[in-house]
Amino acid sequence: MLASRLVATELISFMEHKAAKVDGSAKFDSGMLRDLWPLDEVNPKKSRFPCCIVWAPLPVVSWLAPYIGHVGICREDGAVLDFAGSNFVNVDNFEYGAVAKYLQLDRKKCCFPPNLSSHTCHQSHQHVEHGSAISWDDALDVVTKQYHHKSYNLFTCNCHCFVANCLNRLAYDGRLDWNVLNLAVLILWKGRWVDGMSVFRSFCPFAVVFCIGMLMAGWPFLIGLASFSFVLIMWFFITTYCMKSYLD
Repeated sequence: MLASRLVATELISFMEHKAAKVDGSAKFDSGMLRDLWPLDEVNPKKSRFPCCIVWAPLPVVSWLAPYIGHVGICREDGAVLDFAGSNFVNVDNFEYGAVAKYLQLDRKKCCFPPNLSSHTCHQSHQHVEHGSAISWDDALDVVTKQYHHKSYNLFTCNCHCFVANCLNRLAYDGRLDWNVLNLAVLILWKGRWVDGMSVFRSFCPFAVVFCIGMLMAGWPFLIGLASFSFVLIMWFFITTYCMKSYLD
């Protein structure tokens, strides 16, 4: 009889503990949702792109390879942050003019853990080792401070590296493997053009250079242009997946 009472007591205690844990988890989830306050609308005229990745064509480089451009990432208030030079991150002053393309990200796909047990991603230990954040702006602020002490290099430490590091700290989409290549594919594949003029200024210089090159040099120019793109893509592919220490 005594044993039965002890078992019953332990079972009730276990069930109460389980209920409290579930209730606590629910409170945590609802608290997180309250923290994700509504964002303002994207407003290109005021250069406001809340929680977006933004893209613009680069002078000269984009004339030869229009898929290459300058990228930045935006705070919750819409201000753009972009790694624009050694020890320098632009704030609310995009380096190469107006944004041409943008992609708004979903903060619910990020991991903002107040402690180790509260991770929503499936790589909690790796996320802690890489560095986590408690909010969107907190992640961007930490990475910005890190890049205030980095030297800019188009091939090894550039604006794409900066944005990829922000996404890794956010564990966006449950991933910690954001890099130059998959970030470029993301913005090129899913990004939205701001307007028709943005498309024009992104591709018009390339079209002019292409036509002049073909008229003056013909097929050798086309082969040279294709070789330039191939070498550039292969460089980032090799450094990203085979020599990771080269990229910062």
